[in-house]
Amino acid sequence: MPQIPIIMPQLGESIAEATVIKFLVNPGDAVETDQDVLEDETNKATMNVSSPCRGKVEKWLVKTDVSYPVGAVLGYLEVSAADAATFGVDQPAATPSADNGSKSPAPDRVTKVEPTVRGLPVPAHAAGVSYISPRMKARMTELGLHAADLAGVAGSGAAGRLTVQDFEKFISDLEKRRLSPASSMRVAVADAMRRSWTRPLATVGLPVRMDAVLAHRKASDPKPGPTLYALRALALALAENSAPAGRLIGNKIVHPEAIHVGFAVEAEDGVLVPVIRHADKKSLRELVGAYNELLEQARQRRLPPDATGTCIATVTNYGTFGLTWATPIPLPEQTLVLGLGAGRKVPFWDEAKGQFVPVVEAQLTLSFDHRVLDGGAAGRLLARIAALMEKPAGL
Repeated sequence: MPQIPIIMPQLGESIAEATVIKFLVNPGDAVETDQDVLEDETNKATMNVSSPCRGKVEKWLVKTDVSYPVGAVLGYLEVSAADAATFGVDQPAATPSADNGSKSPAPDRVTKVEPTVRGLPVPAHAAGVSYISPRMKARMTELGLHAADLAGVAGSGAAGRLTVQDFEKFISDLEKRRLSPASSMRVAVADAMRRSWTRPLATVGLPVRMDAVLAHRKASDPKPGPTLYALRALALALAENSAPAGRLIGNKIVHPEAIHVGFAVEAEDGVLVPVIRHADKKSLRELVGAYNELLEQARQRRLPPDATGTCIATVTNYGTFGLTWATPIPLPEQTLVLGLGAGRKVPFWDEAKGQFVPVVEAQLTLSFDHRVLDGGAAGRLLARIAALMEKPAGL
């Protein structure tokens, strides 16, 4: 029977590879169209690969706990001649031949891939030490290290230069310590933060009274989370003026095409950022269901591909950890990240009553790329967000 390949799909805009973690069917099993046949793990979520059509699994070419690039052949499916013709296959798949010595590419020989953003390679160039010799660069590449990993190593060379001997001693000392492998998500977060930190970043902050938000939330059904109030306010403020969310590319400001806003979710040794598309087009009430669903999917690391990827800003509620103030870092492809701190009761001077009254107050912070925004523009944007949050009925 003719065979068609089962291909590693593009599991998200910034995903270049995935690790096979489980086979959901075995060779010889019959499968239906779109049936899940294999489970993969990316640095963002756990997702399934589905069968392209009805047929029988002929063989798998891959192993579990090994990463394969997008487009890699994972296995083959025996299909009918009609389905094979539909997929443009009219000959059986090539198999190793003992006569001519030819063979299929070994599945363990995986092409090296790099993280991508919008299909473009984004290498993580980190600058921790001032000079790295070609010899040391080759050794670091061999070990999978970045310059930032050497930030705490004292050099014994001229003018404090780090020598190869210093480097090898550092590696030898590490091997004597207790080591554990970093998760794929932790490595991805580290890579993103290294790239983010190549820009001049700044943070501004101001307090926002949360009493109106808390009263509105209590009276609402379903109840929006505090993060969603901040997200919706940010979306409306950027809909009024999207320039603060623009990206500086060369000598041009690239303005956003739509108001897609993400929100940070802690998930198993890392952070995921689900994206709410066109957050300015739907009311707060209309967004609650989608927000809650994305929140749960992120916690389970099962976000669908269309719920990740490009967004113009992120909201993070570090108040859930009891923090009142923080300086979060925008993602590499973003200019802004809005932070919300924990609410606290504080005295507030009421002009009408002529006395102090207790209010619940939280700190709002806005971290931004200082190449695109200055303090004044960032402060005006943050003040507008706070004003919108203090009138939640308009969200």
